[in-house]
Amino acid sequence: MASMAAVEKSTAASVQTIAQSNPPQVPPQYIQPPQTRPFCSSARAPAANIPAIDLSGLDPTHRDRVRVRAQIGRACRDWGAFHVTNHGVPSSLLDRARAVGSSFFGDSSMDEKLAYACDPSSSATEGYGSRMLENDDSVLDWRDYFDHHTLPLSRRDPSRWPSSPPDYREVMAEYSDRMGLLAKQLLGLISESLGLPTLCIEHAVGEFYQNITISYYPPCPQPDLTLGLQAHSDMGAITLLIQDDVGGLQVLKDGEWVTVEPLSDAIVVLLADQTEIMTNGIYRSAEHRAITNASRARLSIATFHDPSKARKISPVSELISDSSPPRYREVVYGDYVSSWYTKGPEGKRNIDALLL
Repeated sequence: MASMAAVEKSTAASVQTIAQSNPPQVPPQYIQPPQTRPFCSSARAPAANIPAIDLSGLDPTHRDRVRVRAQIGRACRDWGAFHVTNHGVPSSLLDRARAVGSSFFGDSSMDEKLAYACDPSSSATEGYGSRMLENDDSVLDWRDYFDHHTLPLSRRDPSRWPSSPPDYREVMAEYSDRMGLLAKQLLGLISESLGLPTLCIEHAVGEFYQNITISYYPPCPQPDLTLGLQAHSDMGAITLLIQDDVGGLQVLKDGEWVTVEPLSDAIVVLLADQTEIMTNGIYRSAEHRAITNASRARLSIATFHDPSKARKISPVSELISDSSPPRYREVVYGDYVSSWYTKGPEGKRNIDALLL
């Protein structure tokens, strides 16, 4: 059960509660400075959507692994983000995950939500909340979320997750397992696309520490002034994301924000900062953000796959030579996480601070 302090903090910060009061304007703490507002620069047309890669070629009967890993290599170099289709995760499971998340945010009372409130005194705690960073003076995101600690299994405690709808815990546990397997498969293909052994990057990451965050973005009266999620790159190794048909995810490409149009049954793959470090900058993590809209709520589910806090991350030795020296200094992942949460993301400033 959440503490009284957590309840008070979460009640004050709930974006859904603000939105349900139908305010004519957003509160000032949610207003982005002019340079980071979503429409201060042009976004590309939907035709510029991130690449879509069909993984059915990995089936032994197709024997098309060369094509798939070449496509992944291009996507990692050019975008740091791509869709995967025919990925082996049942579409019914994707639908069920979205359904239980929508039910929690749409059907649960505030008291029911607050029973799972995050600890407000520390970052990245499990449960229901709205504020991601430790610095309360920062501009706030127009978003509520529920964060699940899912892997390794020693961290997974479904009793800390919603009990309604009745299949919530079962669905999220199965979803976690499936996403973990897909993440390993994708890291293998990313390794191969660089000419590395299949398990190279997976071994460099070590045991997955997986979190699943369901984000709920209520309708916003002034979407031109706010962001659902500020621009950032993810701090871990690889993120797998699904969204509903509303859309709102944007990826930065050549200085322009590209809207990632929802693709039926596809999963969005986002390279994260530790993979950029391990590949010595050959592949770049994806800077991305979420925009809001005035008429419809939006839901997304992001599954983060990270190293342990004690893991030391550096460029893999096979990619280092006299002609290609290391571009990033070694970092203890836990130190990187602490910096990210205390300073805030601000695009990619945390990983840029590691450049040699």
